[in-house]
Amino acid sequence: MGKRPSFTALFALACMATAAAQEPQREASVTTEQVKPGLYVLRSAGGTQVSGNVLAVLGDAGVLLIDSGYPQFVPKYREAIATLHGGAVTHVINTHWHDDHSEGNKLFGPDGALIVAHTNAREMLMHDNKINVVRTILDQPAFPPAALPVVTFDDRIELYFADERIELVHVAPAHTAGDVVVILREHNVAHTGDVFLPEAYPFSDVDNGGDFDGEIAFVSALLTELNRDTVIVPGHGRIARYDELVAYVEMLKAVRERIAALIAGGATLAQVVAAEPTKEWDAKYGNPRTYFLDRAYKSLRGSPGGR
Repeated sequence: MGKRPSFTALFALACMATAAAQEPQREASVTTEQVKPGLYVLRSAGGTQVSGNVLAVLGDAGVLLIDSGYPQFVPKYREAIATLHGGAVTHVINTHWHDDHSEGNKLFGPDGALIVAHTNAREMLMHDNKINVVRTILDQPAFPPAALPVVTFDDRIELYFADERIELVHVAPAHTAGDVVVILREHNVAHTGDVFLPEAYPFSDVDNGGDFDGEIAFVSALLTELNRDTVIVPGHGRIARYDELVAYVEMLKAVRERIAALIAGGATLAQVVAAEPTKEWDAKYGNPRTYFLDRAYKSLRGSPGGR
C-alpha cells in the first residue's frame, strides 16, 4: 500500500478516541495491558498509522490474536508477546476487514497462522475497496491469498483454544457487512471490534454494506450475549464495561428516532446537522459532524423507517 493516512488515523482524529494519530511521526511501538490472566490488550502507536486494539490470548501451544493490526506493528506485537512469555501466533481472528484490524494478516498468514473471519470480510479482502470516511476516500487494495481468512462463517461459530470457549457472533451489517464480536466465555471478556466504541459515535461504512439500523441491532443483541460482569475490549480506546454498552444502545436508539423523524419531514443532511440531534451526547462521543451524521443520514435515507 502507498503512503497515506490510515483509516484509523482519520477515524481517531474525527472521534478523538486517541491522540496518537495526531502526534508527529515516531517509531512504531506497542504497549500491553493485562485484562485477565493470560489475556492482554496490545496497543500500537507510531507515525500516521494506529492499529485497532489487538487482544492476545496466551496458550501453552501458541497465541491467538483477535485482530492483527498493521504490518509495521507485527514485529512489536511479537516482541511484546515474547516479553509476556507467550509463543508463536498460531491463530488470528479478524473482527472485520478494515486494514487497521486485518493487514497484519499479511505477515501472520504466511507464517502459518490460521485466520478466521466472517464470510463477508473474506469477500471484501479478496478485491480492491474504497472506504468513504466523509472527509476523504481511502483505498484498500486486495490482500494476497496467504493473508486471507481460511475459516469463515455466517452467523456464529465456536472455537476452543487454551481451555477457553470462544464464540464468534455476527448479528447484522453494522460498522461493515462482516463484523464479528468475539466472546471469551470462560474469562467473560468480549472484543467488540468497531461495533462498539465507548468514547466515539459509530462509523457505518455504508458504501460497502455497513448499516446504521444494523449497528443498533448488533449492539442491542450484545446486551443479551454479555452480562454486567463482562469486560469489553473495544476496537479502539480504553477497556469498557457493560453499563457503558447499555448507555450506547440507548443513545443510538434516541438519535435514530430523531434523525428518522427529520428525514420523514423532508429534512436535508444540512438541516439534520443543524438540528443537532446528538447534542446532549457530543461531550462524551465527540463531533458528530465529522462522519456520524453523514453516514447515519445516508443509511436511514435508504431504510423504510427513515423515509
